[in-house]
Amino acid sequence: QVQLMESGGGLVQAGGSLRLSCAASGRTSSRYAMGWFRQAPGREREFVASISSSSGRTRYADSVKGRFTISRDNAENTVYLQMNSLKPEDTAVYFCAAGRDSRESSLNDYWGQGTQVTVSS
Repeated sequence: QVQLMESGGGLVQAGGSLRLSCAASGRTSSRYAMGWFRQAPGREREFVASISSSSGRTRYADSVKGRFTISRDNAENTVYLQMNSLKPEDTAVYFCAAGRDSRESSLNDYWGQGTQVTVSS
Protein backbone atom coordinates (compact mmCIF):
# COMPACT_ATOMS: atom_id res chain seq x y z
CA GLN A 1 0.00 0.00 0.00
CA VAL A 2 1.28 3.45 -0.93
CA GLN A 3 -0.06 6.72 0.42
CA LEU A 4 0.59 10.00 -1.36
CA MET A 5 0.46 13.46 0.17
CA GLU A 6 0.78 16.61 -1.92
CA SER A 7 1.91 20.00 -0.69
CA GLY A 8 3.13 23.31 -2.06
CA GLY A 9 0.03 24.65 -3.74
CA GLY A 10 -1.11 28.21 -3.32
CA LEU A 11 -1.90 31.52 -5.00
CA VAL A 12 0.63 33.05 -7.36
CA GLN A 13 0.61 35.79 -9.97
CA ALA A 14 0.95 34.99 -13.65
CA GLY A 15 4.60 34.56 -14.56
CA GLY A 16 5.46 33.31 -11.10
CA SER A 17 6.66 29.92 -9.88
CA LEU A 18 5.59 27.22 -7.47
CA ARG A 19 7.05 23.88 -6.49
CA LEU A 20 4.74 21.04 -5.62
CA SER A 21 5.85 18.09 -3.56
CA CYS A 22 4.38 14.63 -3.24
CA ALA A 23 5.56 12.53 -0.33
CA ALA A 24 5.04 8.82 -0.72
CA SER A 25 4.84 6.41 2.18
CA GLY A 26 5.31 2.67 1.97
CA ARG A 27 8.38 0.49 1.67
CA THR A 28 7.94 -0.12 -2.06
CA SER A 29 7.02 3.42 -3.08
CA SER A 30 10.34 3.98 -4.87
CA ARG A 31 9.46 1.17 -7.31
CA TYR A 32 6.53 3.09 -8.73
CA ALA A 33 6.49 5.54 -11.56
CA MET A 34 5.06 8.84 -10.37
CA GLY A 35 3.12 11.55 -12.06
CA TRP A 36 1.07 14.70 -11.76
CA PHE A 37 -2.42 15.34 -13.06
CA ARG A 38 -4.62 18.37 -12.70
CA GLN A 39 -8.30 19.15 -12.79
CA ALA A 40 -9.75 22.59 -13.36
CA PRO A 41 -13.38 23.43 -12.45
CA GLY A 42 -15.78 21.97 -14.98
CA ARG A 43 -13.05 20.08 -16.79
CA GLU A 44 -11.81 16.52 -16.82
CA ARG A 45 -8.64 15.51 -15.05
CA GLU A 46 -5.66 15.82 -17.38
CA PHE A 47 -2.13 14.48 -17.43
CA VAL A 48 0.65 16.96 -16.61
CA ALA A 49 3.93 15.08 -16.20
CA SER A 50 5.42 11.76 -15.13
CA ILE A 51 8.73 10.20 -14.20
CA SER A 52 9.78 6.56 -14.23
CA SER A 53 10.91 4.73 -11.13
CA SER A 54 14.46 3.86 -12.15
CA SER A 55 15.68 5.49 -15.37
CA GLY A 56 14.23 8.87 -14.56
CA ARG A 57 12.54 9.09 -17.94
CA THR A 58 10.13 12.00 -17.99
CA ARG A 59 7.01 12.78 -19.99
CA TYR A 60 5.14 16.06 -20.24
CA ALA A 61 1.89 17.36 -21.58
CA ASP A 62 2.43 19.73 -24.49
CA SER A 63 0.80 22.53 -22.52
CA VAL A 64 3.53 22.51 -19.85
CA LYS A 65 6.66 21.55 -21.81
CA GLY A 66 9.46 24.00 -21.22
CA ARG A 67 7.74 25.46 -18.14
CA PHE A 68 7.30 22.53 -15.75
CA THR A 69 9.93 20.07 -14.55
CA ILE A 70 9.23 16.83 -12.73
CA SER A 71 11.88 15.19 -10.57
CA ARG A 72 12.10 12.64 -7.80
CA ASP A 73 14.25 11.91 -4.79
CA ASN A 74 13.97 8.18 -4.10
CA ALA A 75 15.93 8.49 -0.88
CA GLU A 76 13.23 10.85 0.40
CA ASN A 77 10.36 9.07 -1.39
CA THR A 78 9.32 12.41 -2.82
CA VAL A 79 8.45 13.63 -6.29
CA TYR A 80 8.47 17.30 -7.22
CA LEU A 81 6.85 19.45 -9.85
CA GLN A 82 8.64 22.73 -10.45
CA MET A 83 6.26 25.07 -12.21
CA ASN A 84 7.64 28.23 -13.82
CA SER A 85 6.08 30.91 -16.00
CA LEU A 86 2.68 30.06 -14.61
CA LYS A 87 -0.42 31.09 -16.52
CA PRO A 88 -4.00 31.58 -15.34
CA GLU A 89 -4.95 28.48 -17.32
CA ASP A 90 -2.69 26.44 -15.04
CA THR A 91 -5.19 27.03 -12.24
CA ALA A 92 -6.42 23.64 -11.06
CA VAL A 93 -6.25 21.07 -8.32
CA TYR A 94 -3.04 19.13 -8.83
CA PHE A 95 -2.97 15.44 -7.97
CA CYS A 96 -0.05 13.12 -7.46
CA ALA A 97 -0.36 9.57 -8.81
CA ALA A 98 1.67 6.36 -8.77
CA GLY A 99 1.63 3.43 -11.14
CA ARG A 100 3.61 0.58 -12.66
CA ASP A 101 5.11 2.73 -15.42
CA SER A 102 5.18 6.37 -16.47
CA ARG A 103 2.60 6.15 -19.23
CA GLU A 104 -0.44 8.28 -18.54
CA SER A 105 -2.76 5.26 -18.67
CA SER A 106 -0.68 3.36 -16.11
CA LEU A 107 -0.58 6.04 -13.42
CA ASN A 108 -3.67 4.94 -11.59
CA ASP A 109 -2.67 2.61 -8.77
CA TYR A 110 -2.58 5.30 -6.08
CA TRP A 111 -3.73 8.90 -5.85
CA GLY A 112 -3.18 11.76 -3.48
CA GLN A 113 -5.88 14.13 -2.22
CA GLY A 114 -4.75 17.04 -4.36
CA THR A 115 -3.42 20.55 -3.77
CA GLN A 116 -4.94 23.75 -5.16
CA VAL A 117 -2.91 25.96 -7.47
CA THR A 118 -4.40 29.33 -8.37
CA VAL A 119 -2.71 31.67 -10.84
CA SER A 120 -4.03 35.22 -10.93
CA SER A 121 -3.79 37.40 -14.03
